[in-house]
Amino acid sequence: MRRLPLRRLVTLATLAAVGAATLGTTAACGDDADASGPVTLRLGYFPNITHAPAVVGVEKGIFKEKLGSDVTLETKTFNAGPAAVEAVFSGALDATYIGPNPTVNAFSKSKGEAVRVISGAASGGVALVVKPGITSAEQLRGKKIATPQLGNTQDVALRYWLKEKGLETTKEGGGDVKVVPQENAQTVETFGSGAIDGAWVPEPFVSRLVNAGGTVLVDERDLWPDRKFVITNLVVSTKFLKAHPDVVRKLVEGQVAANEFVNTKPDDAQRAVSEHIGKITGKPLDVKLIKQAWPTLEFTNDPIASSLKTGLDHAVAVGLTQPVDLNGLYDLTFLNAALKAQGKPEVTQP
Repeated sequence: MRRLPLRRLVTLATLAAVGAATLGTTAACGDDADASGPVTLRLGYFPNITHAPAVVGVEKGIFKEKLGSDVTLETKTFNAGPAAVEAVFSGALDATYIGPNPTVNAFSKSKGEAVRVISGAASGGVALVVKPGITSAEQLRGKKIATPQLGNTQDVALRYWLKEKGLETTKEGGGDVKVVPQENAQTVETFGSGAIDGAWVPEPFVSRLVNAGGTVLVDERDLWPDRKFVITNLVVSTKFLKAHPDVVRKLVEGQVAANEFVNTKPDDAQRAVSEHIGKITGKPLDVKLIKQAWPTLEFTNDPIASSLKTGLDHAVAVGLTQPVDLNGLYDLTFLNAALKAQGKPEVTQP
């Protein structure tokens, strides 16, 4: 009889310290934390086409509508996954759209504690663009190839592909092919100036480099079964998931609704992407460029877990990470509930 009041006392004390790291343990038992008052959800994403569901969800107010009046949505943009992961680790983000390799790294570094994948977002939309005249991997020997960031999804993909072709790379930028991590916007400039010979990048930078005179040497879709691989998935801080499960449920519903908008109203979605990127960068992205890139992408709620596992194997092979037990990484409960409610096929839980 004495235990019930004690539990209530602990719960009340925990909810009063909502920002504390111990919040998740108590709140995991239910939605009490969600009902206790207003909540702020800090969401990260990239201002590019591979994150179109996130961009559209923010721009069209889809997330805000699904989250409701008791949840304040704060957004932060990033250039590459590792930076977003660090923001999650530091407590600056509660959820973020990122690629598979940063997702794995976050899970690994935290010993499976920090994040959970709660939905997919996009597949495809990545290529290796090179200078005209380069038609084989061997011709890249001694050349400089850019990626968005050391250890990000495209960086791993490039290094593994080169390794498969017998070309070595190092983290420091040495080896047979010099890999140069740099921001995507900078890559467009350095490619144009001749400072780099190519880049393994996501859209719309693939199309930008092609329009600047480059040629596609590798369409990454061609390297995967059924031409499908996860380029973007949605992850949430495990602490936030435990503390505010109802908020996370609404966020996932927003993701599903945003993808529905993207897939059923592509013209409207493309304009929304253009306008939103303009608000962030000061210059709207050319809608013609977006239309050029759009067909290389598939916007899907399926996180394509098998490709994430393969990506991990690739990262291990090129020495960027150690083997990781991925058990517990995925929590697709809310996603499948949202899909089922709309009469859509559920995603198999890995």
